[in-house]
Amino acid sequence: MQRDKELIIQKYGGSSVANLERIRKVAERVISYKKKGFDLVVVVSALGDTTDKFIELAYKITSKPKEREMDMLISTGEQASCALLAMAIHNLDYEAISFTGGQVGIITDSTHTKARILKVDADRIREELKRGKIAIVAGFQGISRKKDITTLGRGGSDLTAVALSYTLGAKLCEIYTDVEGVYTTDPRIEPKARKLKIITYDEMLEMASLGAQVMQARSIELAKKFNVPIYVRSSFSEEEGTMITNQTKKLEEVVVTGITLNKDEAKVTIRDVPDKPGIAAKIFGKVSKEGINVDMIVQNVSKTKMTDLSFTIKKSDLSKTIKIVKDTAGEIKAGEVISDEDVARVSIVGVGMRSHPGIAAKMFKALAEKRINIEMISTSEISISCVIRKKLGEEAVRVIHAKFGLAKARI
Repeated sequence: MQRDKELIIQKYGGSSVANLERIRKVAERVISYKKKGFDLVVVVSALGDTTDKFIELAYKITSKPKEREMDMLISTGEQASCALLAMAIHNLDYEAISFTGGQVGIITDSTHTKARILKVDADRIREELKRGKIAIVAGFQGISRKKDITTLGRGGSDLTAVALSYTLGAKLCEIYTDVEGVYTTDPRIEPKARKLKIITYDEMLEMASLGAQVMQARSIELAKKFNVPIYVRSSFSEEEGTMITNQTKKLEEVVVTGITLNKDEAKVTIRDVPDKPGIAAKIFGKVSKEGINVDMIVQNVSKTKMTDLSFTIKKSDLSKTIKIVKDTAGEIKAGEVISDEDVARVSIVGVGMRSHPGIAAKMFKALAEKRINIEMISTSEISISCVIRKKLGEEAVRVIHAKFGLAKARI
């Protein structure tokens, strides 16, 4: 949808609105865009680590909080942020109005804590923009058709911003965070990491899916689908950020764009699984039914008609997964079920890998030189991932980063 007046969507993460002084700084930045003649819709996350504190409180009340009530609780963090930001803008003599996700017509399914957006109405935002107001929207949340508050999963404010950008026909979706853009790897792990000026949707989606915490993977998926331009930058400086966009010829020259490390992994192994058709479908069908995403899967070659089956999941899904798998193992007459939380996944990502042979060998050699053992491997068209011991994760990132010369690469 196109507009007569250019609209910019800005999303500010929790660190950007962590306290009152930062909220005032955000208000000043938002108003600076308003003075340039833009319409503004601002999406905000909860203050600092508010969401984590709410989750901690919930688990102090009960070890098994209902997901519907969790959404009721954790959605309030964003509501507080958007109201405070609106007040800060009012204090600077500009008009703003705050909204919940439900008030701006973000309709979701009924899957609590990780709901999917079905549609966005946004008529209320359009009305207020016509009146010259800055619209402030609580990120991370929507409302189901049953009128229950839902949340969109970790990092869901990114998804709110991208969905509104598409619905309202925004010129640009700016994502403000505590780093100056997207780097070749986490600069807290490798100080020599380089900031990327541009990265493709495919690469950013892969990096986000594999553990990079700059943006939520689902938001990149939506941006790619509808070609929403995204600019990632710091809310604490005026430095140039990173543009996430379509593939360019320059990027094709770069073999590996970035490296990610995900420590939020757990490995589950089922011993002595009967090696016959339909068994894997039964196991993973039940896991999938509970909304649990399985990442890597490795099945040993069978010589005795029994095999070991290993797979990785998010650590937060481990207890639920173990219960499901143990029940299923009993049904199929498999052996014991073993879990391992002391693992991490290190990955390399780059569109250039499609046309350059030997990338996997180079990665494996870098790890071997440091005697880092690889337990599981998975690949996609533009990524290679290895499961290793968690304590060796950061060292693995540094040696791979050096092996591919990313600190020196012209990106």
